[in-house]
Amino acid sequence: MRWRGGRRSGNIIDRRGSGGGGLGGMGGLSRMRLPNGMGFPGGMGMGGGRGGIGRIVLIVGLLIAFSLLYQHFGTEEDTTTSGTVPAGQEELVDFVSVVLADTEDTWNAIFEQEGGTYREPQLVLFSGAVDSACGYAQAAVGPFYCPADQRVYIDLSFFDDLASRHNAAGDFAQAYVIAHEIGHHVQNLLGVLPEVHQRQQALPEAQANALSVATELQADCYAGIWAYHAQQVRQVLEPGDLQEALNAASAVGDDRLQRESQGRVVPDSFTHGTSQQRMEWFLAGFEDGELAACDTFGGAL
Repeated sequence: MRWRGGRRSGNIIDRRGSGGGGLGGMGGLSRMRLPNGMGFPGGMGMGGGRGGIGRIVLIVGLLIAFSLLYQHFGTEEDTTTSGTVPAGQEELVDFVSVVLADTEDTWNAIFEQEGGTYREPQLVLFSGAVDSACGYAQAAVGPFYCPADQRVYIDLSFFDDLASRHNAAGDFAQAYVIAHEIGHHVQNLLGVLPEVHQRQQALPEAQANALSVATELQADCYAGIWAYHAQQVRQVLEPGDLQEALNAASAVGDDRLQRESQGRVVPDSFTHGTSQQRMEWFLAGFEDGELAACDTFGGAL
């Protein structure tokens, strides 16, 4: 990926070495207050759904209500406070900052073109564990997006795991992960995440899981939209980059992860989609570049 010399984002919060702060006894993934389909529960799983910038007008009231919650959570200290920052990550921090800036440029332009306003998310770097408005998370959760504070959270050591454990190395594989989580932020702004979460509360587990799959696949498609515009406008792709993203998408399919971890596949328990689905929806966004291409809910949302 051609990223060196690119603009750095001003929305990076570095909490590496902070030790995760403290919520006094809330420990681990089981206490994460994340709706189904958000974040990386139990491995590297990522998110799909229906968009349309026109939805912004319909959910202004909801976003105003949410903004009061965001203001409350915005009072925390956004700096590294203690501990040791992992060595050798300087270039990776630069890379993440450039990719985040590129997603900002892409989604600002798309929202503006459709008469909307894109609210840029913040990306929090942490090591080991972190407090978020969605709860206390350990690094094992993987990268995740918290809609309550509109932030993406990433422990950079995850990218080592992506290459070694999931056999998905490369800078564009890493960019795909970031763009996927930003895709959840786009869903949040468009009202998809709140609507999915509300519907899931009244559904049996298998149907709630199906909504999670659609949500995750749409975020994959939105990642593809970012890649399309980044290439069209800024020519960021190098030979092999697209395959790196597809390798990452395939590596985190529910079927593949379940087969590797438990030796069998249970489709009703899927929350992120199969390897084939994840690749197909990323490609759908990459080949079309339009939000309309990402209706993973089949018009049901």
